[in-house]
Amino acid sequence: MRAHLRDRGQTRFEIDVVDLSASGFRAETSFTLWPGTVVWLTLPGLSPLEAVVAWRDKFKYGCAFAKPLHPAVFDHIVALGNR
Repeated sequence: MRAHLRDRGQTRFEIDVVDLSASGFRAETSFTLWPGTVVWLTLPGLSPLEAVVAWRDKFKYGCAFAKPLHPAVFDHIVALGNR
């Protein structure tokens, strides 16, 4: 699923969310991020979701949400990805 990520420096860039759970997501992007970086994930129709980069492997990233997603929000995001 295509989405946007923004860091504290206000840099906004496109990412591909390749995996999602209530506690975080895995993404791919050519933009360089470092573990510990606070980011905000923006998905279509939703407010930005705060997360922190937990790990990095080249251009693949694992991020943990600051607060786990409410089940209804998670279900909504999954439905967006299935369109």
